[in-house]
Amino acid sequence: MADTGMDRTRPPVHLCIGAERLAAGSGGTFEHVDPCTGEVDAVVPLAGPAEVEQSVRLAHEAFLRWRDVRPAERRRLLFRLADLIEQNADEFSRRAILDNGMAVSSAVGLVGGAVEWTRYYAGFADKISGRVASSFGPDGEFSYTLAQPYGVIAAIITWNGPLTSLSMKVPPALAAGNTVVVKPSELTPFAAELFADLVEAAGFPPGAVSVLPGTGEAGAALVEHPLVQKVSFTGGPVTAKAILRACAEQMKPACLELGGKSANLVFDDADLDAAIAWGTLRVLGTVSGQGCAFPTRMLVQESIYEEAIDRVARLVKGIRVGDPWDTATDIGPVVNQAAVDRILGMIEQARLDGARLVAGGGRLQGPLSGGYFLEPTVFADVEPSSELGQVEVFGPVLSMMPFSTEEEAIEIANCTRYGLSSYIQTTDVRRAHRVAERLVAGATMINGAPNMMVNRPFGGLGLSGYGKEGGPDGLAEFQRIKTVAMV
Repeated sequence: MADTGMDRTRPPVHLCIGAERLAAGSGGTFEHVDPCTGEVDAVVPLAGPAEVEQSVRLAHEAFLRWRDVRPAERRRLLFRLADLIEQNADEFSRRAILDNGMAVSSAVGLVGGAVEWTRYYAGFADKISGRVASSFGPDGEFSYTLAQPYGVIAAIITWNGPLTSLSMKVPPALAAGNTVVVKPSELTPFAAELFADLVEAAGFPPGAVSVLPGTGEAGAALVEHPLVQKVSFTGGPVTAKAILRACAEQMKPACLELGGKSANLVFDDADLDAAIAWGTLRVLGTVSGQGCAFPTRMLVQESIYEEAIDRVARLVKGIRVGDPWDTATDIGPVVNQAAVDRILGMIEQARLDGARLVAGGGRLQGPLSGGYFLEPTVFADVEPSSELGQVEVFGPVLSMMPFSTEEEAIEIANCTRYGLSSYIQTTDVRRAHRVAERLVAGATMINGAPNMMVNRPFGGLGLSGYGKEGGPDGLAEFQRIKTVAMV
């Protein structure tokens, strides 16, 4: 055991409205539960419609000034924010553990990613430009386009990686000239408040970013506010549909990053050592399987199927579940009791549906029994049309399915309503590109290529939402294109 030695004290939580820090809100309070123990460890003030109104009004006033700030100054402030995030890496890692029990080994990596996302979009702040559209005709018509900010952006983020969501949304929005009101989940308020503090310390104008922990009521008030010009949401399809209904009343645009049921196609010519290790540990050895883009369906060619199952079973035995403050821990608990109940319910249904349990399947007992710790679980022979084959688990559960031909693999991979990510393991380059073209997903990663990199677009299709985060496309989500023409 190697404890980090970090302070486990919970910092007080506030509503961050510009430079103000409020200890109470009109939305009441929420009792934050430590997922390692199942015990209440903090009381979180919740924003209500009153605080949303105050924040959006302030953000709108800040936008009227921020849109005219010189691009070089926006760049400077965003680089300063990135430096501050990097300087506070240990504190962000600590707060990630406090938020949702993320193992410190994962938390450290996510902080580095947040720094990269912020610096990437800082670099774009002074490179925004339109283009000449035409110049012809006897009257000498000249036309061009302007890439302009929307105004106030509502950023509603989920609980599994608050700092990651913040860095994927706030820096590009600010670089484009918008201001942002963030509603983090009430389940994970700690990292978001530190982010707000650093925005202020970096020198952004008051109101450029506000952070309001709150429930669905606060989220609805934020989405429906007439001064909010666009919504960027990360979460689940049920909430996304409610957001879209609200946006439809005002014809308000939205960017939705939702769940996934990503397929990982392992062909018989793949490097099995690398393919099986990557596919197993990415799902079962990272943030307790609580990631939208994880390759949760492992499709394996029949000729190597049983060997793959044996390899996965051996790897699972080495995954260390335990205290997230321990540097030797691979994964900690899932987020709350509701997640435990949902995941165990899906595991039981998989048994009833005839899937073969290879590993895990239960809740950890002994010293960890009070927390929300689950065994890394593997099912083989999962029927593609079953609940486990179709519904996102968002927990440490891996499904394995056999296929015989390339065509069958593609058919199984495409048989869900999700379309976020997909993965291919093969040494045949032609096959890799041929299959990638036919997979219905926002991204296809081949032979362990990393997903969600800042320089390229990330986003899904179907039940996985629409819109992009990352790359120039992620910046474009926060810009309106205006055409200007004259003769």
